[in-house]
Amino acid sequence: MTGKEKIFGTLEPLLKKSGADEAEAVFVGSNSGLTRYANSIIHQNVAENNSRVYFRVVLGKKIGVASTNTFEKTELWNALNAALEIARHQLELPHFNGLPEKQKYPKLTSYFKATAAFGPKERAAVLKKIFEKAAKHNLQAYGSLKTSEGELAVLNTNGVRAYQPTTTASINLITMSDDSSGYAEGLAQNVKKLNFDELAEISIEKCLTAHHPKEISPGKYEVVLEPVAVGNLFEWLSFVSFGSVAFQEKSSCLSGKIGKQLFGPNVTIYDDATDSTALPFPFDFEGTAKKKVTMVDKGIAKGVVYDSLTGAKEAKKSTGHALTPDASAQGAVPLHIGMKGGNVPLSKMVKNVGRGLLVTRFHYLNGFLDPPQATMTGMTRDGVFLVEEGQIKHGVKNLRFTESMVKAFSNVVELSRERKLVNTWWDAIGGIHVPALRIREFTFSGKTDF
Repeated sequence: MTGKEKIFGTLEPLLKKSGADEAEAVFVGSNSGLTRYANSIIHQNVAENNSRVYFRVVLGKKIGVASTNTFEKTELWNALNAALEIARHQLELPHFNGLPEKQKYPKLTSYFKATAAFGPKERAAVLKKIFEKAAKHNLQAYGSLKTSEGELAVLNTNGVRAYQPTTTASINLITMSDDSSGYAEGLAQNVKKLNFDELAEISIEKCLTAHHPKEISPGKYEVVLEPVAVGNLFEWLSFVSFGSVAFQEKSSCLSGKIGKQLFGPNVTIYDDATDSTALPFPFDFEGTAKKKVTMVDKGIAKGVVYDSLTGAKEAKKSTGHALTPDASAQGAVPLHIGMKGGNVPLSKMVKNVGRGLLVTRFHYLNGFLDPPQATMTGMTRDGVFLVEEGQIKHGVKNLRFTESMVKAFSNVVELSRERKLVNTWWDAIGGIHVPALRIREFTFSGKTDF
């Protein structure tokens, strides 16, 4: 970890000497360790200690961005000058109103020493127990276990000085037999909150229940989507539906629908980076304090998230959802997205199914089929089960789904009381916190032989 004092002490003098009308520096540092395993054998340990500094400079209404992953003054100065040169050749952004001003941030705990100290030996000890549990059932374990610590600092010539350290622990666990697999995952800032024994048992039980899967025909089925499957959908929806650029380009399912009923009345979707039960973080990548934003309230479309640039296009303030400066073309994206749960235990939801499918998770999703309808396609994976009269009958072979999320979220019958943090590719700075869903009708468009 580089530390707050060294980061500010190094970068502030550079910004003051930049000669730009406004200048910003964003420091992103990480120290991570990853243990991969297959066939119940650890086959790879990877450690990475890296940092990157982004410079964003403003000349009038022109913006330039450049970055470096070397924290040496000469290289930092070169990157800053590159940003200035880029800005000189840019077109003006008439709606740009300047970089964020100095502000206060909520005090949130996102760094845990236990996670930072959880090294390869500790990860190996956890996996040894998982391998032993799997072996008792003649199963093999596959997946990865990752722990990391990081720090984000944002400072600019308008007085913004933001710094926050964070830690993350995550596990992906697949157990496999000769013809079936089961899956479980865990995500937390504090590694002590991960119940590895319970996750192993969930994965093993799914694998055993899915043994000797049977083929079923594609078609429309009632489904119970477990939280991981729901989270897989939201990983796409965060960008194609609830981000500012998608909304302004009218490709979002919320475009032109604000104030109208979009989903069922039991569906409320929000982004809240201050939620202590999720993965809290106080500010975004341009140093704006994060605000809770409700995108859909009881099925009614309410709005999307903004950064300073896309907010200015609509004369709105940033909601604190800016990405890194090099990704600003994507606009603002909700990285702490959540869905309000219901009052029914997941086990009861399955018992309420007449004939349908229980889905563990999806993969190979594509959310670009018809963005205004949030239509996606993808495959089931690691545990799909036929349910009849409230009882899990047997595993089924994997299916492809093709479905509009506007339609699916309009047919939600029940939401589980339990909610789960779901792993994402951005889990170092956010996550998805969702319940399981029972949906009246969900379209499966293809089948497999496995």
